[in-house]
Amino acid sequence: MIGFEIGTRTGEELVRFVRALGQHRYVASRLHLVHAFAVEAAADHPAMGEAAAWATRALGAGGLIDLASKDERLFRRATDAELGAVLETFWGGGDAAARSKELLRERLASIDALPDESLVPFDESREEDVFPVLVDAGWELLPLAHLDFERHKGAIQSFDDYEVARFEEENAIPPVVNLYELPVLGGLELLAGIDAAGTSRAPFVLWHQGNETYVDYVLRGVLRASKIALDD
Repeated sequence: MIGFEIGTRTGEELVRFVRALGQHRYVASRLHLVHAFAVEAAADHPAMGEAAAWATRALGAGGLIDLASKDERLFRRATDAELGAVLETFWGGGDAAARSKELLRERLASIDALPDESLVPFDESREEDVFPVLVDAGWELLPLAHLDFERHKGAIQSFDDYEVARFEEENAIPPVVNLYELPVLGGLELLAGIDAAGTSRAPFVLWHQGNETYVDYVLRGVLRASKIALDD
């Protein structure tokens, strides 16, 4: 996958960006896996009612689930709204964020998985070592063959030759999948990804793959919708 750096941003900007991506009309599907620890810590957010109830059940399963494991039962397939709520809880600042972070720290300490918060967050070179993974989120775009000439004419017109691009995608082996993924978020990113001033402690990178013209067009639209301007 290719990384697209959107720079050092405020927590509010990053939450707006993620929400705008999830709401984009070119998105066909999404797969967001959020750990019960993160859901529990964000349970007070208004969007987390059903998810909070799930986390209570998962974490109180009478010892049937090893909380220090990678058991798939510790992960919820979250909606875009739940994903945004979790990120807003931890990256939004204020008393709510402080309470949620303290609860998450207690959970991570209980399984001997507290992160070193002095490390640089959003570092792809350490993603394989993140435990537990608290947020793993991604979106898949509509195939080019499914674009509507009226509804999606912006993307279609961005190609030098849309029909050629569509033909190549339909006949590619292996199939071309146009998608975006957030960096893997662990304890470090949720607890210390944003500094005391409300700004990310490292540049934020969105990972993508697929047709370069297409994914770039959609990404530019997401940036506009989230009111993020890139430095030239």
